[in-house]
Amino acid sequence: MTAPDDWRRQGQERYLKGRRWSLQHYQLYREGWDHDHCEFCGAKFSLAAEELNHGYVTDDNDRWVCEPCFLDFQDEMGWLVRIH
Repeated sequence: MTAPDDWRRQGQERYLKGRRWSLQHYQLYREGWDHDHCEFCGAKFSLAAEELNHGYVTDDNDRWVCEPCFLDFQDEMGWLVRIH
């Protein structure tokens, strides 16, 4: 379990609790978009080789979480993973 005072906690449970996710290569949310950030640690997702190129994304392709943060918060948040 992740500590209650973990620095990554910023109230994400309000909009991420119980969401469905899938592990995917990063894709742009819409035209003109060039990156996203992990909802917990702020790591940058983009198409650039030096940044995160895959992680967990919500079903609406709006929210991204890196693999380490996903594993840390999955049980607590009640996340479901969609298998392709």
